[in-house]
Formats: sequence, structure tokens, C-alpha cells
Amino acid sequence: MLNVDDHNHEAKDPDHHGDDHAQADQDHGHDDHSHAEADLNETAHVGHDSHAESGKLTMAEQFQANMNKHLSVGHLMSHVQDSYYFDCPQALGFSFEDEHGHEHNGIEIPSITGFTKETPMIGTAEKPIFIGRLSKFMVLELVAAVLLTVVFVWLAKKIKSGDRPKGAIWNLLESFVVYIKDEVVKPAVGEHDYLRFLPFLLTMFFFILALNLLGMLPYLGAATGSLAVTAVLASVTFAVVCGSGIQKMGFAGFLKAQVPAMDLPPLMKMFLLPLMFVIEIFGLFVKHGVLAIRLFANMLAGHLVLAVFVGFFGVLAGTLAFYPVAPIVLLGSVAFSAMELFVAVLQAYVFTFLAALFIGSAQHAH
Repeated sequence: MLNVDDHNHEAKDPDHHGDDHAQADQDHGHDDHSHAEADLNETAHVGHDSHAESGKLTMAEQFQANMNKHLSVGHLMSHVQDSYYFDCPQALGFSFEDEHGHEHNGIEIPSITGFTKETPMIGTAEKPIFIGRLSKFMVLELVAAVLLTVVFVWLAKKIKSGDRPKGAIWNLLESFVVYIKDEVVKPAVGEHDYLRFLPFLLTMFFFILALNLLGMLPYLGAATGSLAVTAVLASVTFAVVCGSGIQKMGFAGFLKAQVPAMDLPPLMKMFLLPLMFVIEIFGLFVKHGVLAIRLFANMLAGHLVLAVFVGFFGVLAGTLAFYPVAPIVLLGSVAFSAMELFVAVLQAYVFTFLAALFIGSAQHAH
């Protein structure tokens, strides 16, 4: 997959990258927390030199030091950046030393396979292709998968019992299932084919929703804010769309079905049909690419806005502006969190709805 900005040592070799899922989001140019801390220490050191007699920073220097730390790229992007450890509050006392000797606050994800960036599974340390090590987003995906398995095995047993839905959780889950089935999958795919694809589309909806909700918890991470994750989800959808279409119409029939029927003179068809075929095949790839980018961009933007808003708490800490501004920041953060909860559900719905439309279009010729 995409590269993890593993403690920002890629700066030494800008061509050093691989395809491991653990190495997500290097293309965003994220800085590590250690860089933000270094900037803060440097600013504090300058302030200390200029105010050696007073022994403390001025308000302006404190404000600048806080900005360097809490509004740095590394700090803001940490929640949507894959890594090999989970952040945690410094007060908990969890820390570890990476392979480069740098100290980090957090809990390191052990390399159960024994592979690292220096010793990748496929490739070399200079050109790793596949590292083969668990990352933060991989762990969150496993957690989401396990949670969904436990919850829906429980729900299936309840439904199989024949009892009426009881309790908020049972009613909520069954409402989601019935809505996706009746209002999304059946109209988009068709009366005769929707049952074949209902399990897949329900899985996509609840898996994306679970990742979105886990991303709202502090110190975890927004896996759907990574293009590496959403690209895999879109690729799976693309495989289902093409595979089901080929299964129903055959390979040649599926390709032929991409071109809409046009009642044109023969001479005009000779020029338009090849052009339409190229456009439709290109569009088949583009719309699945957009499926990945849409989910990634919406979740990334939402988390960045929330991170900037919450970051003002740290920026104003130690200054006189903290007390009058903090209530406004608190109320704004609550409002953005509520909106992000709505977006988490909405984006799972939009992805599932578009996937159902693409699958439905593959079952019928234009």
C-alpha cells in the first residue's frame, strides 16, 4: 500500500518508499511529532536565551511555541496518518524507543512477523516493496471486523429466534439493515439480482461505518482518512462489478454492454462506437477511483477541521487569551464532533449507494 511516514526518516532518502499497507500517507508529506517537539524546544530555547534574566517566555513567544507544536503538520495529520504505534496521553507514562533510538509517547505495535523497514518481507531496506508488519490502520480494520462479526452473529441469532425486536441496539441494527435492503440495494441492483449482492453491500456499509466511528475516538486513528484504505475498498467493489457482469454476460458481452445502443447510420457508427467504447471503459475505472477519493477526502477534511479547532486549546495554553476563547473552542469542537458523527454515517451510506448503482449497471446492458 502507501508508505507510513515512519518517524520522518524518509527525509534522508526521498525515493525510499514501498507498497506496504503499513506505509500509508507519505504522499501527504506529514511530519512526525518529534519534529513538532523539536520546533517547540528550539523556540523555547530562543525565548530562554532572550529572557535569561526572567527565566520564562513572553506571551508572544509562548503563543508561537504552542502554534509550532499544536498546529504543525505532523500534529494535525497524526490522526489520519498510519504508523506503527498508537498515541496515548503522556500522563499515562507509556513510551517506547524506535529502531532509530528516538523516544515516543505511545504504545508500539509489536512486529509479530519479525519484519521491519530495515528488513522487509519483499525488497530491501533502500527499496522496500512489502514490509509485512502490522500497522495502526490494520489493527483498526481487524478490530472493526471482529466487532461486526460478534454483533451480527448476535443479531442473526435474535432474528432467527422469531421474537419481536427488543431493545435499542436490536431495533437500530435491524432498521439499518432493512433500510439498506429496501431503499438502496433493491432499487439500484434490481428485484431479481439484489439478494445476491445484499451481503456484500451490507458488509461494506457496516465496515466503513465502524471504521468511521472508531476514527472519532481520541488516540486511535481515522483509517478511512487514508487513501490506501479507501482504494482497497473501491478496488474490491470494482472486482465485484466486473466479476458479476462477466459472470452474467460473458467477457465479450460485458465489454459490449458498456457501449449504449445507438440508432445511427452505419458510417457514423464506424467512428462513434470505438470512441464511445474507449470513453465508457475509461469511465468504468474513473468512477471507481472517484469512489475511493470521495470517501478519503471527506473523512480527511472533517478530521483536519476538527483537529485544527481542538488544537486551539493547546495554542492558547499559558496565555491570557485562553480563558475567554476556551468556551468558544469547546462549543465549536462539540458542534464539529456532532457533524462528524453525521458525516460518518452519511459517507458509509454514499459509498454503499454508489457501489450498488455500479453493480446494478453491470447487470444490465446500456
